[in-house]
Amino acid sequence: MTTPRAAISASVAGLLLAGCGGGLWLGYTWGDDGDPPVVWLVVTPDVAAPGQTVRLSAAVSDDGDGIDRVWFYRVDGDTVVRLGRDDSPPYDITMVAPSDGRTSVRVFAEAVDWSGNVGTSPAVTLTLR
Repeated sequence: MTTPRAAISASVAGLLLAGCGGGLWLGYTWGDDGDPPVVWLVVTPDVAAPGQTVRLSAAVSDDGDGIDRVWFYRVDGDTVVRLGRDDSPPYDITMVAPSDGRTSVRVFAEAVDWSGNVGTSPAVTLTLR
C-alpha cells in the first residue's frame, strides 16, 4: 500500500518533469546494438614526399554503445596491410609514406564498437611527389 507521503512525492516529481517538458528514462541495453559505427578518414598532409611522415585521423560516431577501437590500413596492390590501432579518441596514428616508386597510396580505417559491429571508412588516396 502506498503511503500518502509517497503518493504526494511521486505526483510532485511527475508534475515537475511534465512541466519542464522532460521525462525520466531508466534502462539498460544488453547485447548487440545492430548498427555499425560511421567512420571518416583524413590524411594530413594529403600530398607527401616518399618517406615523409603523415597522420591518419579517423572521425567516428556510433549511436549504440560506443567505440572500442579503430584500426588503420594501407592498400598495397591486392594486399591490405594493417598499420595499427588506436583505442581512445582522438583516433589517429602516423605512417611513413612508401618510398618504393609509387605515386600514390590508398588508406582506410575500420571502427569496432563494443557490440562488435564494424564500420569502414571510404578509402583516401595519399598522393606521393
